Amino acid sequence: MKLIELNVKGISYSETQSGAYALILSETNGNRKLPVIIGGFEAQAIAIALEGEIKLARPLTHDLFKDFGTCFEVNIKKVIIHKLVDGVFFSNLICERDKIEKIIDARTSDAIAMALRFKAPIFIYDSIMKSAGFTSSIKTKTNVSEDNWSKKTVKDSKENKLPENIENFSISKLKNILKKLVADEEYEKAVRVRDLITKKNI
Repeated sequence: MKLIELNVKGISYSETQSGAYALILSETNGNRKLPVIIGGFEAQAIAIALEGEIKLARPLTHDLFKDFGTCFEVNIKKVIIHKLVDGVFFSNLICERDKIEKIIDARTSDAIAMALRFKAPIFIYDSIMKSAGFTSSIKTKTNVSEDNWSKKTVKDSKENKLPENIENFSISKLKNILKKLVADEEYEKAVRVRDLITKKNI
């Protein structure tokens, strides 16, 4: 199966889930983006790795694992996001020691935090990217007021939650909302709408 290389584009705070963040991954050779909802601790670990110049008085858990791996000559060669089930991404760390490879299961947020520390590439299967990724170039003039969403556009909804009855919306209406959310970079909300569309297509 075809693998797509990803870069970490950034992290945004979730406005609808307390303590949650949206980790935004983008494909290296393309314009698709993949949002992954992560917790605050993992977001901090990834942000520190991205910053690079932050020096902590004591190592975080991911820094400890990096030091442990370096000490015992275990290297992380790459990370592969290999499965998506009910909105949850599953990842593997491809590790190597003495030219022997081992595959270790890991939460995607932890896997990415480690990949950044080991400067290892991050990959995802193209089939997963097609079902869960968003095209950043999407533009739409769709007005979701037809869905009785208080006659507001998605962009105006930053101070509002998604409609309580959104589960009852048709797939076509959900797709219109999804396009506008992506265009306005409301990725955390887009993830929920994407997952609803996936469930309705099953």
